[in-house]
Amino acid sequence: MRRKRKGQEEETDINMTPMLDVVFIMLIFFIVTASFVKESGIEVSKPDAATAEREQRGNILVAISRDGQVWIDRRAVDVRSVRANLEKMHAENPQGALVIQADRESKNGLLVQVMDAARLAGIANVSIAAEAVE
Repeated sequence: MRRKRKGQEEETDINMTPMLDVVFIMLIFFIVTASFVKESGIEVSKPDAATAEREQRGNILVAISRDGQVWIDRRAVDVRSVRANLEKMHAENPQGALVIQADRESKNGLLVQVMDAARLAGIANVSIAAEAVE
C-alpha cells in the first residue's frame, strides 16, 4: 500500500467518460430503432368498414379533405403534382406502402385520381383508410 505524504492530495475524481459513451450509444440506438408516427396534415372523417384491418407499414400518407384538397406530408398539394410527390417519396422508401385517408364527404373522382397517380408513380401497395366497425 502507498503511504500518503503530507503534501499530496488524494484524487477523488470519477471518470465519467465510459458512462457518457454508454448513454450516447443508447441514444443512437433508440433514435435508429424508433418508429416515427407520420401524419398527413389534416384530420379526416374516415368511412366505417366492417372488414377494416390495421396497416402496420403505412409509410406514405395522403389525405383528401371534404372540400377536395389533397394533403401530403402536412402540406396541401395540387392534384396535378400528386404523382411527382409520390414518386419522390417512393424513391426515398421503395418498400413503403401508401395509405389514402379520404374523408367520407370527399368525391370519389378525386380518390381515383390519387390512386391512379400512385400506380403511375410505381407504388403497388395502395390502401384506403377506414374506421373499424365493431
